[in-house]
Amino acid sequence: MNRVLITGANGLVGSATTRRFVEAGYQVSALCRAGSDLSLLEDIFYKISIIEGDVLDIFSLEKALENQDFVVHTAALVSFAPKDRNQMFKVNVEGTANVVNICLEKKVKKLCYISSIAALGRPTSASEKIYGGVIDEKQKWEDSPLNSNYAKSKFEGELEVWRGEAEGLAVLVVNPSIILGEGDWHKSSTQLFKYVYDENKYYTNGNFNYVDVKDVVEAIFQLTSSNIQGERFILNGGTLTYREFFNKIAANFGKKAPSKTLSPFAIELLWRIEAIRAFITKKAPLITKETAHNSRTKFAYKNEKIQKAINFSFTPIDETISRVVNFLQKEKLHKG
Repeated sequence: MNRVLITGANGLVGSATTRRFVEAGYQVSALCRAGSDLSLLEDIFYKISIIEGDVLDIFSLEKALENQDFVVHTAALVSFAPKDRNQMFKVNVEGTANVVNICLEKKVKKLCYISSIAALGRPTSASEKIYGGVIDEKQKWEDSPLNSNYAKSKFEGELEVWRGEAEGLAVLVVNPSIILGEGDWHKSSTQLFKYVYDENKYYTNGNFNYVDVKDVVEAIFQLTSSNIQGERFILNGGTLTYREFFNKIAANFGKKAPSKTLSPFAIELLWRIEAIRAFITKKAPLITKETAHNSRTKFAYKNEKIQKAINFSFTPIDETISRVVNFLQKEKLHKG
């Protein structure tokens, strides 16, 4: 029986990936930090081995990676708040370097690294007036004011993975866009569903690149269990404007969709007000300088490579939204 270790196994992608490998008959170990919320793994506790550890703790990694055939590295810190910058680089770069080093030491057969489309960078050659362009796997990183600290941390994390390949480790990198799935609507991309549910009025003129969590997990599984290595794959189900995306969510909830455009001036004003509020209250800002600028970008990402490599198809956005909305409505009724 093949053995796989999944880091960050309690998260949205990590838990769904854990479930997929269990269904396929793998012996699965789930690396989770002490005190993590394990609710997304509750129903499969008896089928997996929970290992308490941290990608920043070499000793726990060495123990977790003992006798593993494959590693899927999903653990990461995602934040656009300035106060989290140093810790994010520590987790996303140093933590990834640790995973790579122990994989080499333990002679793991293959490492699949879950990166982000952010790690591809946003080229300065695109018009800064519209922040537009089409990006594929051949995109070379360029320093640009459009690249967030999160993007930089994931790019540097990828460099550690490619360094591992140069030292003899079989690797794969996947670059998902914004991942949509059943989760806590106070966290990650699921907050966008709550934004619409609460009937907020405003939207921005940027593009929204999305992918279903089920597609991300299926791609991870198929690529990891294939003979493919030394490649990166963009995982992007498609591109909509934020208005189109919000309209679809609103229709499913039976709510009024956002109908007013936020001007560039208003966006610039908002993130500054939020920075002051966050400083005074010590709470995370609802919008930062980075997220404000990202909300106006009009980049799109190609997805042909993964489709050709493993005959892959993406879930239609209407199907994804309907499923997530149904889940959130049931959760709301259940929790009152």
